[in-house]
Amino acid sequence: MPYRPRSTLEQWRILQAVVDAGGYAQAAELLNKSQSSLNHAVAKLQTQLGVELLEVRGRKAYLTEAGEVMLRRSRLLTQQVEDLELLAANIDQGWEPEIRIAVELAYPRRFLNEALAAFYPLSRGSRIQLIDCVITGTAEVILQKRADLVIAASSVIPKGYLGEHLCSTRFIPVTGSNNQLATANQIDQNELSQHLQLVIRDTAQKPQENAGWLRAEQRWTVDNFFEAIEILQLGLGFCWLPDFMVTDYIARGTLVQLSLNQSSARMANLSLVAPKEETLGPGSKQLRQLILAAHQKS
Repeated sequence: MPYRPRSTLEQWRILQAVVDAGGYAQAAELLNKSQSSLNHAVAKLQTQLGVELLEVRGRKAYLTEAGEVMLRRSRLLTQQVEDLELLAANIDQGWEPEIRIAVELAYPRRFLNEALAAFYPLSRGSRIQLIDCVITGTAEVILQKRADLVIAASSVIPKGYLGEHLCSTRFIPVTGSNNQLATANQIDQNELSQHLQLVIRDTAQKPQENAGWLRAEQRWTVDNFFEAIEILQLGLGFCWLPDFMVTDYIARGTLVQLSLNQSSARMANLSLVAPKEETLGPGSKQLRQLILAAHQKS
């Protein structure tokens, strides 16, 4: 007799939601379902499998050892089904209705904008969604396959994924022209660590706090480079910023590049990654070629 599954994809998705949300009540709100229906689905799944997957302590649900193993395998299963359904949709429609592009903030957007301008007449109405990401948040987008195309720092691309080199961004330390650091010569990094540093928030759910130059005792975290520039111009702190973003500010005299006695620049190589290469739609493939072409012309 052919094998008949005892569990359903919906049951596994509910289990994943309960774990990710931290409990039945939170998952019920997230899925817009009743808490009792989720309790019933997970209880039925455990009965059908004959394995205890979750145990409730207080108001939170915790995975058992068997549950941790089963949950990891279930994520692979549901992801494969999503990929299969996406492939079927692309084959059926011939052109994806939406293309999601995740972009590391350190990337010079003029290249992408040029590619998007060239893509628009060919887009067949495809919606474009741009997602800003920073540091390990970019790696997370790739691993979770939340975008069709990802422009990422090469150093954070997860193992098993290939990136096509686009360009390099040079980071330099800058401060406001009215900050005491602006007139200092040959600053030692130990001295620099005693001053306020502005850092850009890592967009990962579990960010790596040691990413980048973060030796300063006092740090303020902002969402993007433009917020950092606004604060720097008030004479507060210093920040490592892409040189293409601050060239005009330095020329106008509102920002000053710091003079360090060690290296005064950091380089970040940026690459283009397709996390779902096997199911990449024709529109995404066309846009990828246009992005690569924009860099080849420069």
